[in-house]
Amino acid sequence: MTDFLAIDTSSRHLTVYAQKGNKSVLRHLPDCAIRHSVVLMDEIDRALREIDLTPAECGYFAAVTGPGSFTGIRIGIATAKGFALAVNKPLKSLTAFDLIAYNVNSKKFFVVIDAAHAHYYVCGYDEGKVCLQPCYFSEAEVAALNAPLFGFEDLPLENYTRTEIKNCLKEAALKCKNLSNDMHALYVRKSQAEEALGESKKVGI
Repeated sequence: MTDFLAIDTSSRHLTVYAQKGNKSVLRHLPDCAIRHSVVLMDEIDRALREIDLTPAECGYFAAVTGPGSFTGIRIGIATAKGFALAVNKPLKSLTAFDLIAYNVNSKKFFVVIDAAHAHYYVCGYDEGKVCLQPCYFSEAEVAALNAPLFGFEDLPLENYTRTEIKNCLKEAALKCKNLSNDMHALYVRKSQAEEALGESKKVGI
């Protein structure tokens, strides 16, 4: 069994999961969106100490790369990269969609994440494989999918099942196979600042 450290700072919550042999620890803070950079390293330190795991013993470091909070995503990626570089170990990139998908037992379904303003980030899966690449949908477009929907938030959607996000990181970090020496953020759409800049250029500001 591989020893590893996985972190998720992509949303309002913060989750750290560490595993060493048959020992594991999960630390979850449900609402710390503006404090990721302040509390993350302390939570990692507590998790590693609890199961007596050192970074050098980890087979890989996993982090959620998005979509979600632009700042949170960058904090998680930078932290995972820092550990991996320091001890020369690979990285495992997990999307926020992966967190849900690896914990759903259904043939065809879609993972939906709130993108605000009645829009959603969406990714489709069929028998464990991606059948719809990550995209940015309106509420009407989501409804037109006419298939089971899963996510980790309370969303006003039909055919929707909410999954407890703090329990998802372990399975995703274990089952996902995409080990690499690099890690990049998944941005399904531009940040608000970039969108605002684009609009200002259109009107000549």
